[in-house]
Amino acid sequence: MKKVFYTSIGILVLTSLLIYCKVTAGQPAESITIVGSTALQPLVEEASEQYCSTHKNTFINVQGGGTGTGLSQIQEGAVDIGDSDLFVEDKKGIDARQLIDHKVAVVGITPVVNKDVGVDNISMRDLAKVFTGEITNWRQLGGKNVPVVLINRAAGSGTRSTFEQVVLKNKQPKQAQEQDSSGMVRQIVAATPGAISYMAFSYVNHTVKVLKINGVQPNDENVETNQWPLWSYEHMYTQKHPNQLTKAFINYMLSDHVQQKLVKQLGYIPMSQMKVQKNAAGKITPR
Repeated sequence: MKKVFYTSIGILVLTSLLIYCKVTAGQPAESITIVGSTALQPLVEEASEQYCSTHKNTFINVQGGGTGTGLSQIQEGAVDIGDSDLFVEDKKGIDARQLIDHKVAVVGITPVVNKDVGVDNISMRDLAKVFTGEITNWRQLGGKNVPVVLINRAAGSGTRSTFEQVVLKNKQPKQAQEQDSSGMVRQIVAATPGAISYMAFSYVNHTVKVLKINGVQPNDENVETNQWPLWSYEHMYTQKHPNQLTKAFINYMLSDHVQQKLVKQLGYIPMSQMKVQKNAAGKITPR
């Protein structure tokens, strides 16, 4: 098995490209390309590796680039699967009628801060004020006398869109540095005094600190009931008539092995555990 890493391919800005392969000489190979959400990328990479380890002459190229890239590329037919943190209906310029939605997991999203800011809990209202620039020092929230340093996700990020819909209610955020990669966001927040950003639960580690919102802990159980409202589906979009390998891989992503093992291991929430559901307009109803 072989992994090849790239920083960019053509005109796309990508976080990585991984090629998984198990080749038998003299036999034809099949391949698909998957592009999009970096929040979903770790799950797709691991599932691709396991799938290809038991399917000879199969190549699956997994690329990042963000939700906007995934949706635009699948609409154009340039890739086989477009990964997205958003419903396609939420993305301007994309025709939802051309695509099929396969929801493969749920991901919680949490604000993360540098471990030395001195704050553990924040109200939703104050969190919005931090990102609109009305609160500029952690002292204003009972923390240390340290300026707030905002780290935003790049335009086109599904994680950013979800965060702004839920927290900012689509108010304009303060201009700040932007990062494509969730991993880079984590690295910068960990190393920068006063820094704050947001990321999928699956990217959180010991180097950064999560914030409770209105006293609610960011965890799977609270996402499942919508007590923690910062969450999104992880979508894998295909065109209406995908090829056989694409169909087979989507079915594998929805299999019990992936849903009950890999999804949980990698910090996502299986669809079957959700007690609520959300539509493209953001309306929450019992499941």
